[in-house]
Amino acid sequence: MGQFNFEKCSDIEGLYTIEPKVFTDQRGHSLETYNYKDFAEAGLDMVFLQENQSQSTKGVLRGLHFQKTYQQGKLVRAINGEVFDVVVDLREGSNTYGKWFGVFLYAEKKNMFYIPEGFAHGFLVLSDTAEFAYKLTDYYHPEDESGIPWNDPTIGIDWPIPEGMNIITSERDRNHPAFHEGISLRPKEK
Repeated sequence: MGQFNFEKCSDIEGLYTIEPKVFTDQRGHSLETYNYKDFAEAGLDMVFLQENQSQSTKGVLRGLHFQKTYQQGKLVRAINGEVFDVVVDLREGSNTYGKWFGVFLYAEKKNMFYIPEGFAHGFLVLSDTAEFAYKLTDYYHPEDESGIPWNDPTIGIDWPIPEGMNIITSERDRNHPAFHEGISLRPKEK
């Protein structure tokens, strides 16, 4: 299908890992990182409204973040380095509510991960540094943001933390309410 290989996640509905075709010659390489037509043919006909990029050092763990009302679908990738990217299903009524899924994203491999609306999201930097890019289906609303702890025992994420790695989080991420305290996603008003 076009310039991408789309693979549905067998564990949680709506998640896709995506590998682009990379064209390499003596000059280097080129690739498409997004093509609406190819994505729509794979059933991913979302429209992206914002694109963000972050840079982090080894051991930085960002997340697990979500917006309560202005939920965001995300297309994420490491453009430099390596990260372990994690989502938690927060969709009420989902058979996999509260379940997590993780995927390694490598700049060298150029693989991507699509996360639909209704998920908490976070990542751990495994390389010395990493630049992380994500396209979003809704705008960032800081007043609407929430999160759950990265190490919440109710969820039990198996982070691949190498021995001796110091985990670095923000103060905000250290103070998210526990998952068992209840997550309430609200539909956006039309």
